[in-house]
Amino acid sequence: MSGAPKVIGVVGAGTMGAGIAQLAALSGARTLLFDADAGAVERALERIPQHLDRGAERGRWSAEDAAAARDRLAGAGDLADLADCELIVEAAPESLDLKRELFGSLSEIAPGAVLASNTSSIPITSIAPAAADPSRVVGMHFFNPPPLMKLVEVIAGLESSDDALATARAAGEAMGKRVIDAADVPGFLVNRCSRPYGLEAQKLLAERAADLETIDRICRLEGGFKMGPFELSDLVGVDVGFEIAKSFYELSFGEPRWRPNPIVAKLVAAGYHGRKSGRGWYSYEDGPHRPDDPEPPEPGGGDGRLVVIAGDLPIAEDLRGLAASAGYAAVEPLGADGDVPWLAIDCGADPEDPPLQGGPLAMLCADGSLHALDPSGGAVGFHALPPLESGSLVELTRSATTTSVAAERAEEFFASLGRHVAWVEDAPGLVLGRIVCQLVNEACFAVTEGVGTPEDIDDGMKLGLNYPRGPFGWLEAVGPTHVLAVLDALRIELGEERYRAAPMLRRMAIAE
Repeated sequence: MSGAPKVIGVVGAGTMGAGIAQLAALSGARTLLFDADAGAVERALERIPQHLDRGAERGRWSAEDAAAARDRLAGAGDLADLADCELIVEAAPESLDLKRELFGSLSEIAPGAVLASNTSSIPITSIAPAAADPSRVVGMHFFNPPPLMKLVEVIAGLESSDDALATARAAGEAMGKRVIDAADVPGFLVNRCSRPYGLEAQKLLAERAADLETIDRICRLEGGFKMGPFELSDLVGVDVGFEIAKSFYELSFGEPRWRPNPIVAKLVAAGYHGRKSGRGWYSYEDGPHRPDDPEPPEPGGGDGRLVVIAGDLPIAEDLRGLAASAGYAAVEPLGADGDVPWLAIDCGADPEDPPLQGGPLAMLCADGSLHALDPSGGAVGFHALPPLESGSLVELTRSATTTSVAAERAEEFFASLGRHVAWVEDAPGLVLGRIVCQLVNEACFAVTEGVGTPEDIDDGMKLGLNYPRGPFGWLEAVGPTHVLAVLDALRIELGEERYRAAPMLRRMAIAE
């Protein structure tokens, strides 16, 4: 295996390029930073020492390491100055023509160098033919900001050699990154597997399942995400996200899971591009775009009341434990001894169990919407994903025939477990369930297609995007049966091919 390169060039002195140059210098390599705009290089060489000193003050590296990295870093006045580099990382704007021009020049200037593109969306195989030796071209996709995010994807183009890939991996490891291998497909590994977070949220908004503030709040409080999908879209740039969505859809020749949403096109046409324009999904022109999230209610107050919780899914076990901790007499159906429960909760009850009757009923909307599961009945619907201890919100829904007592007791019950509630429109999985089940499904498709391993996908989502857990972490917690139930019900009720389940997921559910 190749050792870490001792001389690294970085082309592009913007935020990403400067961050990569900082990492390269810290890794022990002599680092040369080039940009066609000489002023950009000067600005980067002023910022990087400040960032190095700040990192030393915060204990990320020693003051000695920061000083040594400063000494190893220099600007390049011309591309020809990169002739001695063993690895050159391109961090130029996302233009195929520009990248091909750069790689053609670099392969002549430094014929022995491995040429790596930091592209997040352009296939490496589309860039490589511009180089004199396409086998020396690979992808090295860093995540923003590079010095802080602990991940880099190494992407093999169709002709990338084992030696070139080994050099890229060694460089990433020397920079202190978790290096994951990704196939040369749209979005590579991490950006591909994260597509449903934004796309399914946009579909929920278009269907008026909930307003965008509620969808974001559910993702933060119930799912543990640092930012909701619409906040994240505004941060990245609504226009940038829309162009990426169109690219995915085009490169896949119309994959239904990746279809862009018309509501985004409308926002982009209006100039609502996110934080950078002062307005996107939210307005940023007058104070914070949203209030701070409230603390969850204090748990307790069950007072020994009987709650019957039916079902074998992980969520049923979680609910029984939380209910007992809150002071309820929480039992399975056979434990009720004929007594009428204060609240009955159906989490996919076994048909052979005694029927849940005699009290208000809450039904888990997993293998169907409330309307499908309880036509003309008085039940209230709910959905949440285990592990419940990591979230602070449960979603509720009602039909035209939901009784007021069922709605009120469900609200009281979940509040007594220390959970907020959010009322949303009816559908299998409600809000977070739809988003997370699609994340799991996309990850299963990616593994089946050889894009990456489950371990790399989970590490990629957590380290590259700050997700609370990876798709396979969710799958382990929720269970394949629950995930498949939501997807199959969505496909039946909405009639859309985007919800077809990955064969890998279906096999896992059968084996569960």
